[in-house]
Parts: sequence; C-alpha cells; structure tokens
Amino acid sequence: MELDFERCYRAVDSRDQRFDGWFYTGVTSTGIYCRPSCPAMTPKRQNVRFFPSAAAAQGAGLRACRRCRPDAAPGSPQWDVRADVVGRAMRLIADGVVDRDGVPGLAARLGYTERHLHRMLRAELGAGPLALARAQRAQTARILIETTGLGLAEVAFAAGFGSVRQFNDTVREVYGATPSELRVGRARRPAASGAGTITLRLAYRPPLHASALLDFLALRALPGVEEVRDGTYHRALRLPHGAATVALTPADGHVAATLRLADMRDLAPAVARCRRLLDLDADPVAADGALAEDPALAPAVAAEPGVRLPHAVDGFEMALRAIATQQISLRSARTTLTHLLTATAADHLVDHEVVASSPGVSQQQLHDQPGEERRLRAFPSAEKVLSVPDEAFRMPGARRETIRAVARAVADGSLDLEPGGDREEAVRRLTALPGIGPWTAGYVAMRALGDPDVLLPTDLGVRRGAAALGLPDDPKTLDAYADRWRPWRSYAVIRLWRAA
Repeated sequence: MELDFERCYRAVDSRDQRFDGWFYTGVTSTGIYCRPSCPAMTPKRQNVRFFPSAAAAQGAGLRACRRCRPDAAPGSPQWDVRADVVGRAMRLIADGVVDRDGVPGLAARLGYTERHLHRMLRAELGAGPLALARAQRAQTARILIETTGLGLAEVAFAAGFGSVRQFNDTVREVYGATPSELRVGRARRPAASGAGTITLRLAYRPPLHASALLDFLALRALPGVEEVRDGTYHRALRLPHGAATVALTPADGHVAATLRLADMRDLAPAVARCRRLLDLDADPVAADGALAEDPALAPAVAAEPGVRLPHAVDGFEMALRAIATQQISLRSARTTLTHLLTATAADHLVDHEVVASSPGVSQQQLHDQPGEERRLRAFPSAEKVLSVPDEAFRMPGARRETIRAVARAVADGSLDLEPGGDREEAVRRLTALPGIGPWTAGYVAMRALGDPDVLLPTDLGVRRGAAALGLPDDPKTLDAYADRWRPWRSYAVIRLWRAA
C-alpha cells in the first residue's frame, strides 16, 4: 500500500486521531513507532518513515511507543470494509485463525496458496501473515500481563506463543521491555475482578453516536443472550475455546470492555468480535461525509454524527435472526427466537462452561457473580439448532426448513458467514437456498459479513424512513435514487431506520 509522505506527515503534525490505524509513524532517531495522534513532539521529516501496519514497523526494527500505545489503535477501516482477499485475511488474522490453524489454515480458508497469500499481504501491508499474527500476539500478551494475575508462562501460551522463549523475545523486541518490566506498572491500572476476567479499552475513531448504537442493540436484544442495561451492553459469546460474557460501555474516546473468558486463548477473537459488533474500526467521517452530500440526509447526519453499523459476533446467529424476522415485526421475531433458544439452552449456559474449563474458578466464585450475568447463555451453534425438534420452531414449516438448510450448510462448511467469508459467494449460496430472497441475503451481508454498501429497498422500515425524509419510498425508485449514497448505502439504511 502506497503512503503519501506529505499527507501522512500533516496528519502527524496535527495529531489527527482520524488517521490512527490507517498508518504508523516510525521515528528512526528514537527507534520507536507511534500512532499519528501521538502527543509527543513532532519528529523531523528526515527521521520519519511511514508504515501500513504495526507488523511492518516491527519488521523494520522499531518498538512500540509506550506513550501512545500504537498497538491498541483502531484497526484500519480499509481492512474492515474491503471484500478482497487482503481484507478477508486481516479479519481472519484478527479472529485468531493463524494462532489456531497456522498459515496453511488461513490460506485454505481463503482459497489461495501460502506463497501467493504471503505475496499479497507483503505488497499491501509490508508484512506477511506470520508477522501480522505475531504483532497481534504481542498486543494480546501485553493486555494479559497488565490486566491479569496470570503467571508469565501462562500468559505466553494464552497469547498464542509456541514457547516462553519466543514470548520473551517478542515482548522485548516489540515493547523494549521484558514481560516482568511491563508488569511492574500493572498496579497503577484498575485491576480486573474475578477469575478469567479482563478489563480493557477498545479505541475508535470519533465521532461515535453511542446512544444510536445502544438503541439499535436494545431493540433487537434476545433475552438470556444479551441485554442493554444502564448504558452498558451485555451479551454471551461462543468462542473457539469456550464461552464468555462481555460488558461493553461506550465512553469518551473508547469503549470500556469487561470480558469474562473460559479460556484466555480466546482474548484476541473476543476483542475482534466485540470491535466488529460495535463497528469500532469504521471511518465515520468518510461515511457521514458521503451521506451528507444528499440534502435529504444532511440534517440527520449533522444532528447525529458517527452513527455506526452494528455487525455480528456470529454469522450463523445473524442469518437465523434474519430468517426469523421475515414478514413479521421485530417483537414477534424476538418471541419466536426466545422459544427456540429455550429449547437449546441446556448446553449453552455460559457460567457452566466457564467453570468447567477455567483453572482456579470455584463454584463459590460462580455464585458470587451477579444474577444477570449467570443467566446469559451463548447463542446455539448450527449443529445444536439442527438437533432440536419441530415443536421448538414456532413458525411456518417452510421457514423452519429454511433455517435447517442454512444450519446444514454452515455445519458442513459449504456456507461461510464469518467475517473472512467471501461476500459474493455467501450471498450466492444463500439465495440458492429455498426461502431466502434478496432482503434476507442483503441483511446477512450487511450485518454478518460487514458489507458497507447494501440497500434494502423493500424493507418496510427503510421505506418508512425514506418517506419521513421526503425521499421516494417505492422500492425501484428508491433503489435508483440510492446510487448517490455508494459505497455507504448500509449506513444510509441505519439512518433511514432511525428516521422511521
């Protein structure tokens, strides 16, 4: 990826937070790399290099600035929205695929050879998949060192390192300090409470319209799986190594996250899924700027800057929600889904799974948790949904069979609805299934696959919102009109829903 020196240097000189995560500033005179918004004195031009990724800066022998914490910057919005191989690869790496399956597993998921994948990532990001995963492991290790009481050897393996020596060498190289030295400052930070619990800050690019985000999630919250309470979103997660609960509270400049994990190896995927759920790696200025060019949307954008597009923590869950919502209200769909969840609840109690697989978590500690947290359970897997009887589906038989068809396709791997999936292929496979039309496939593409440019012109809420703003509400006319909103039509959909 080519970086324009003058544009990047101006962003650094003005300490512009909007560019955090877009690129990284390497200062050759000090041997460190920073965010563009680092509050330190602006380095001289001759001492500056710009890098497209933290891994590329580390590969050049630079260590992370301890002041601005560049490793904790928001992710690049390019990889968040792009549907090409590099964008998909970055989302999969963030979800921990390299740590679990290695580079061969990542290449297989993407359908490319390891050599070709390495070549593409090097060209775009200045680093290969191993280096990118290593940079993420270093950040995960720092979080565990500073926010938990785990032994350093436990931290090493929980962060995904193959050995303690590799862990020590990487931390020393990336942060210019040993793991023990990083832990010295831990006492100055708020400590997490409870075994398996981690607290951290999730950065985002301002602006963020927090109330719009929480309103959206609260309206669609499934009892027992998620809830919005006192300005905090709570939900259960089903992660690669076990279950978890998360509490997310929007604050000034960050989202406070409290994660309760069954297995510390799930920290990186949990963080990645929470970031995607809240759309924290988006570029709100770009989306708002494009939509504000339409006089019909400009007042709403000015009144509510930074409205995000909530995504999903589980692609299959979002597909099931979309199917259940076909031709009925959100309230009716929630009732239907709640009944289905009740039928699958026995094996998905989060606290049961946490206690079963977390070292040092006692039954007494389980009972000490708040009652609301004990009741949260992870959304069932595709395999679990396939096992429930017909009476658990309070819906027409055809819709029940559509859900089962999607569950079978997800379970056998022929349908990939996760962030690294191919959007066009997923939509093609979805619409080939009976009972799934353009609205359902589009909704899944928008929320599960993170497509920023989906319009749902037949959606009743979209049409009502369009009418409220003086826009055409006929689906064909609205579809043609919405071409001016590309490539941010999904964000226009969110605003039309709010206008409705």
